Amino acid sequence: MLKQFSYKQFGNLEFSKMALAENMLASIDGHIKIVFIPKNAIIQVDFQEFKMESDTLLFINPKVIVKPCETVDGQLIYFNRDFYCIEIHDQEVACDGILYNNVFEIPFVNLDETQSEDIQKIIQEIQSEMNNEDANTEEMLRVLLKLIILKSTRIWKRQHRLADENQQSDVQFLRRFSKLVEECYKTHHTVADYAELLFVTPKNLSKKIGLVSKSTPNDIIKKRIILESKRLLAHTTMTVKEIAYSLNYEDDAYFIRFFTKHTGLSPGSFRKQF
Repeated sequence: MLKQFSYKQFGNLEFSKMALAENMLASIDGHIKIVFIPKNAIIQVDFQEFKMESDTLLFINPKVIVKPCETVDGQLIYFNRDFYCIEIHDQEVACDGILYNNVFEIPFVNLDETQSEDIQKIIQEIQSEMNNEDANTEEMLRVLLKLIILKSTRIWKRQHRLADENQQSDVQFLRRFSKLVEECYKTHHTVADYAELLFVTPKNLSKKIGLVSKSTPNDIIKKRIILESKRLLAHTTMTVKEIAYSLNYEDDAYFIRFFTKHTGLSPGSFRKQF
């Protein structure tokens, strides 16, 4: 189902192998997405495979490749930035850097039985609302979308032990770092670069990142560069030299050594696998 309000798009479809086979997922590649994935489902996100230990929500930026491997009764909600822009409306939902643009981890939100029932009821309300044609439909869909995001942000904070009021300054710092890496990974490659942007010392940056991640800031930055390299190798026809240049590596030989060191494969070998 798809609703279109001028340039604003909002839709819902089944997240399953059938949808993948019918090329439905490829047609919404450029949309922002929320996926409800049932327990025991197996999915692939970018180049990793995951089995769900519980009902789970996954929040996906445009261009992230997600595939259902063994999934029944999954649901996918998708929308474009004209319908709802996460960055512009960050004060409303405060999810930028947590559910979206999260460089620390793939933003899975695990749901207990009560939480899962709650989210599924909202999805059912969305599906019911999409059959309406009145003047309030667009705003009602937006309210229901925000409700899922707000509830999921709250669950994520609790699961990461960052829900206390006195921890909110730490949460805001982590969000700023995450958003900065997502915005600047092509041009800023060192911890010192991000420490300067955040007005802290590299040592203090590492200490704060340790609150939510076992990885160092340097590991996080390099991991994001490697992920983009993999996406470009697997899903574009860009040459290795063009990919290196797009990531601000003027010496493609250095980029090849960097990629090989962190993945165990040369860029050419990785591309052949996909």
